[in-house]
Amino acid sequence: MTSIAMIEAAAERLQGHARVTPLLSSPFLDEIAGRRVLVKAECLQHTGSFKFRGGWAAVSALPREALARGVIAYSSGNHAQGVAAAARAHGAPAVIVMPADAPKLKIDNTRALGAEVVLYDRTGGESREAVGASHAEARGLTLIKPYDEPEVIAGQGTCGLEIAAQATAEGVTEGDVLINCGGGGLSSGVALALAARAPGLRVRPVEPEGFDDVARSLAAGEIRSNPAPSGSICDAILTPAPGEITFPIMQAHCGAGLVISEDQAMQAMALAFLRLKIVLEPGGAASLAAALFHGDAIDGDSVVAVVTGGNVDPELFREALTRYG
Repeated sequence: MTSIAMIEAAAERLQGHARVTPLLSSPFLDEIAGRRVLVKAECLQHTGSFKFRGGWAAVSALPREALARGVIAYSSGNHAQGVAAAARAHGAPAVIVMPADAPKLKIDNTRALGAEVVLYDRTGGESREAVGASHAEARGLTLIKPYDEPEVIAGQGTCGLEIAAQATAEGVTEGDVLINCGGGGLSSGVALALAARAPGLRVRPVEPEGFDDVARSLAAGEIRSNPAPSGSICDAILTPAPGEITFPIMQAHCGAGLVISEDQAMQAMALAFLRLKIVLEPGGAASLAAALFHGDAIDGDSVVAVVTGGNVDPELFREALTRYG
C-alpha cells in the first residue's frame, strides 16, 4: 500500500525530471466562483498531464532486468504518454494498449514518444486488461497500471506535496482540493500527501455525469461500476470503477464526490484559456468546472482545483472557445 514515505521517495526520483507546476489564479474566476480559486496547472507537466509523475515513479522503481525487457500500460492517452516518455528516458521498450476511439492527438503523441501502440475496441466491449495481460505474458513485459498501482499512486502523490507547500504559501491551510477522478490514482495519492503535510485540506473527487462511479462508491461505502465504458468527452477520466487499492484510500481521506456536466467542462476550458492562458482537455477541466459552477457543495473561502491535462484535439478546443469564449 502506498505511504507518505513512498510518495517522498518518488519525489526524490522525480526531482529534476518533473516540473513543479504553478498555482494560478484570476480575479475573474474568483468572481464567478464566489470564493478564491487556486488552479494547480498540471496541464503544464511534461506530456501535458499529471500522468508523467506516476509513469516516471513506476518506471524508475523497476530493476534493470525488468527495464531491459520493457513495460506495458493501458490508457486512453495521458497515462500512455507518461509511461512512454519515462520508458524512453530509461532506455526501456514500451507497449501501450489504447482504445481505438481515443483522441487522435493522444494516439499520435504516444507513438511519437517511441511506444508501440496496440489499439482495442473499447466500444465493442473488448477488455484492455485482457489485451494488456496477453501481451505482457507473451513478451515478458512489466505491466504498469494507470491507477491501481502503488508506485503510480506515489508518483501522483508528489502533486499533493507541491499543493501543500504552495497553498500554505498563499495562506490557504483549510478547504477543498478538487481533483478530476477516473480510477482514483491522483485523488488517493494527493489525499495521502495532504493528510501528512496539510491536514486542513481535503480532496474532493470530480467526475462527469453518467460516469460518477467514485462519487456513487463513496456514498454507498462500496465499489460501484459505471454502466458504460465510454460516451463522454471527458475521456481522460472514464474508468469502469474505482481501484481496489485507491478506493480504501479515498474512503479514508476524501470528501464526497462532485459531478459536472459536459457543457460545464467545455465552459471551464474556455474560461481557463481566456483568464489563465492555459489549454485544458474536457476531463482536465472538470475540477475547475466544479469550482466555478458547484460552489454550494464546496466548503471554505478558498478552493484548489487541480486541472490535470491539456491533451485536447484542436477541433474540440475550437468548439469550446466558439461556444463559450
